[in-house]
Amino acid sequence: MPGTRLNKYIASSGLCSRRGADELIESGAVMVNGKKITELGYSVQPKDKVFVNGKMIHPVKHEYYRFYKPAGYITTSDDEKGRKTIYDLLPENLHHLKPVGRLDRESTGLIILTNDGDLINSLTHPSAKVPKLYRVSINGKITQKDIDTMYKGIEIEKGKTAYAQVDVLECDNNSTVMEILLYQGLNRQIRKMFEHLGYEVVTLKRIQHAIFTLDGLKRGEFKPIKPGQIKDLRNFLNRIESQNA
Repeated sequence: MPGTRLNKYIASSGLCSRRGADELIESGAVMVNGKKITELGYSVQPKDKVFVNGKMIHPVKHEYYRFYKPAGYITTSDDEKGRKTIYDLLPENLHHLKPVGRLDRESTGLIILTNDGDLINSLTHPSAKVPKLYRVSINGKITQKDIDTMYKGIEIEKGKTAYAQVDVLECDNNSTVMEILLYQGLNRQIRKMFEHLGYEVVTLKRIQHAIFTLDGLKRGEFKPIKPGQIKDLRNFLNRIESQNA
């Protein structure tokens, strides 16, 4: 009798992606009906009981939202230092959703929220090369040499080289406003690149992630993403994957 592949079943619980589920299965953390399962192709039947690390899991309905993060909030569900988090702005019925990527405390802009572990992995895995667009202002007038350097790559940490495509929108002797396109997701990537070049980031806002933008959102506001839009997103990701293959 056909069932659901175990990794897909685990991912559908929102616990992790299918790739993460494969790792859990291989590590021996998964049990089905009291039996440890390490076979990646194992099929789960409708009445089976699945446990991960001793906790029973169930498939859940996937939810997707766009959220406009204001400055002053960190992108996490809990903070040991007691700082404000984005979940202070969200109703409790959305607290189970996870952010797709992060924005640092003083950055603003678009965050996709979901409990779809597979989609999170598809959007954030280093090999995915999903475009993210930022509106950034810095102190000082950026030079063409620095723009070229950002495109060619800057080693922001040992062994980590960051790349960015820069489109200058406004520029004078005191400041520069630009749009910056990234295909990576390194920690504080834009800020570290400008710090390396001797500039200070004044404002940083993510205005687009994959096909989604901030259109129709006010700061602190969230709106559901429609099923048709998720279908469009998956088609977009499939095209990127085929181009990178």
